[in-house]
Amino acid sequence: MIRNNTNQSIDCIGIIMDGNRRFAELWNLPIYEGHRKGYDKLTEVVSWARNAKVPHLVVYAFSTENWNRSKKEVGYLMKLFRFILDHEAQKMVEERVRVRFVGERNHFSKDIQEGMIRVEEVTGKDYEITLHIAVSYGGRAEILSATNALIFENSGMVSEEDFSKKLWTKGIPDPDIIIRTGGEKRLSGFLSWQSIYSELFFSDTLWPDFSQKEFETILAEFNLRERRYGE
Repeated sequence: MIRNNTNQSIDCIGIIMDGNRRFAELWNLPIYEGHRKGYDKLTEVVSWARNAKVPHLVVYAFSTENWNRSKKEVGYLMKLFRFILDHEAQKMVEERVRVRFVGERNHFSKDIQEGMIRVEEVTGKDYEITLHIAVSYGGRAEILSATNALIFENSGMVSEEDFSKKLWTKGIPDPDIIIRTGGEKRLSGFLSWQSIYSELFFSDTLWPDFSQKEFETILAEFNLRERRYGE
């Protein structure tokens, strides 16, 4: 059976926010400023998704491989994470955005881990949209983590549902749409288990330049696509 999406709701959108560094280079800005502009764009996109009645937004903020970037750039990113955790939580509460962090939290310093818990708690009471931020995240690492958890529990034969409950992303709907900005046309380990029937959209636009018009155009095109789910 072919399922036409016209006028159907979208439960979840995933975004690979690519192009911050190239944006900084293009405008002769420090790399940190490119990432800060990327965060500013994220706050805009969250509001667009909320207005479109999308309940879940998953964004790829920092992959397991990003730890291999230069010490200076990783330091910039940790500084930005600390700023967000320390200064943005109240704004998210006011805008009714719940925040959840997904990934290998133990790779972060203790203060950042504590900040993640604090932001999740303060934003988790009254919300219209959940922003899932994938940090120190990789699809293979997530699958291996779930597999090892099941082995440790000596679970024997398991179902897809059992396996999904061990993923870092448990409770998040599989994304209906995945958007990647920045011109690359690959998923780079983003939601490897969850993305098998996602509709993929690749944009040449660098993430800080991503526009509301382009976002709305993607949603409109999604509604015209036929989703077969292997049938």
